[in-house]
Order: sequence, then structure tokens, then C-alpha cells
Amino acid sequence: MKIYRDLSEIRKPLLNACVTIGNFDGVHLGHQILFEEVVERARKNNGTSVAVTFDPHPLQIIRPESIKLISTCDQKEELVESAGIDVLIIIPFTLSFSSISADSFVDDILIKIIGVKQLVVGFDYAFGKGRVGNIDFLQKQGEEKGFSVCVVAAHYEQGMLVSSTKIRSLVAEGRMADARTLLGRYYQIRGEVQLGKQRGGKEIGFPTANLHLDENDLVPKMGVYVCQVICEEKCYGGVLNIGVNPTFDEERLVVETHIFDFDQNIYGKPIRVNLLRFLRSEHKFAGIEELAVQIKKDVVRAKEVLIEQQNELIGLCEEHFNQ
Repeated sequence: MKIYRDLSEIRKPLLNACVTIGNFDGVHLGHQILFEEVVERARKNNGTSVAVTFDPHPLQIIRPESIKLISTCDQKEELVESAGIDVLIIIPFTLSFSSISADSFVDDILIKIIGVKQLVVGFDYAFGKGRVGNIDFLQKQGEEKGFSVCVVAAHYEQGMLVSSTKIRSLVAEGRMADARTLLGRYYQIRGEVQLGKQRGGKEIGFPTANLHLDENDLVPKMGVYVCQVICEEKCYGGVLNIGVNPTFDEERLVVETHIFDFDQNIYGKPIRVNLLRFLRSEHKFAGIEELAVQIKKDVVRAKEVLIEQQNELIGLCEEHFNQ
């Protein structure tokens, strides 16, 4: 997949470009349906399948406090590529860019720079200053300027509308199975292992790999989760705690993962953690001994869940390393 990180990098219009536009946060099943449509239409016309997105997410610039992201830009790139898209265009989003009119976006970007021949959008898509670039606008522009517009209907899974907004709500509630249903994969936290207070191994008996959550990250419901950890080209089971360590009277949010059957030094190394199931809420224990007893129970329950989902998790691990 070719990635353009600025419109100035595109030297000439793309061949028979079939384009979809969106923020694609999470690259959920609804987004994947858009990509499938784009890829199929481009293939039929010997053209180029194109996804146009923005970085940062527009709401991070326009209303910074209103959005927490399901996926990082790196994750988005990986997922778009796995959908078979030929070209990903990542437009740097700024306040200046936000003032571009819908007409200018169509004329100067979609037509002149990208060379759109077909446009595929979701049922609720709108863009441009004031979001005036809605479906009706696009269809009229297409008729006048020579590109077709395909509108993809809303997609539901188990009675739930597949949307980034819904997924954010599910993750915040700890409903990881439902989030997985809409994402088409498990919700994942990733990052480099940080040096923590090291009390997990020395004091409690359960060493942990600590991750830092960015201020823009979507924070799942605080508590303990069963997880799958991808590290050093292998997959492991584990339990993860997201919270503030109330037993130790701390206030800083931490993500601590105890990885099963693992004793390597991975400080500073990247790991990926898939959240499988919420086990319990975080609460304050009387002391370290009581906390350790509860963690032992968490580990036992987590291993039961991992055995229940063993075949699926093996498949996910194989899929990850075959990408």
C-alpha cells in the first residue's frame, strides 16, 4: 500500500481512482465494508482503490475534549492496508484546513489532486466547513462533475449500529465482547513497556509490564481484564489491570499486565495487549496479602477463559504473524 502523508506528495491524479473518505477511527466492520466496496469497484475498472483520512482526528483540533481515539494512526494504517486498499492519503488536519469549503474540497482535492472517478461513502457522511458536504451535495457534485457516488447503508451487528461512537461507549463500559463484535477484532492497547514501581514482583508476587496511556487514548472501564499479549514475536495469556492502585493510595492511571509463563526483561520494548473479557472492578484491599490472594483468583479465572477461547486465540496469533 502506498501512503501519502501530504497532498503535495501526489504528483499527478491517480489512475481511475475509486475513493472513500473518513476518519476511520477503529477501522471497524462498517469501515471494512466501505473498503471492500472500494476495492471491488476499483478492480472492475482497472483503477486505484483509495482511502482518504486525517491526522490528527478533526475533533482533536476543533473540540479537543470531545474525542478519545479507538486506534492510533499506526493501527489505522495497518488495518487499512490489510483491507487491500492500494493508496492511503493522510491529510494533516489543522484549523486552517477545517475552513475549506465543501466545494473546494471536491474541486481542488478530490478532482484536481486525487482524480476521483468513483466515490464511496457511508450513509451519514458529511464534510467541509459546517458539514455542508452531505450525501445530497456529493451526489449533485458527482452528476455535474463526472464522478459516481455510492452510498453504503448503515451496518448492524447483533442489533447494534456499527459506529466508532458506539464502540467507544462499549469500551468505556468494559463490554469487550460487544466491542469485538463491532470491531471485528479485540480492542487493543499497545505501547512500550515502562519502568514502574516494581512492587508487582517484589512485594505482591506477580510481576507486571506497565504501559502508559496517552491523553488521547480511549481508557476502558477501570478494573481487571483477561488479555492476550503479543510480545517478542510470541503470544501469551495474561491479566491486565487498568486503574489507580487504590490499595497503595495512588492517583496516577496505570496499565499493568501480568504475563503468564513469561520472565524476560522487556523494558523499553513494544507489546500489544488484546482485551478479551472484563473480570472485576478495581477496589481497595486491606493490604498486600489480601490483594495477592485476589490476584491469584484473577489468574485462575483468566486461565479458564483463555482455555475456553484457545482455538480462536491461536488463530489470531497466527494471523498476526502472517501479516
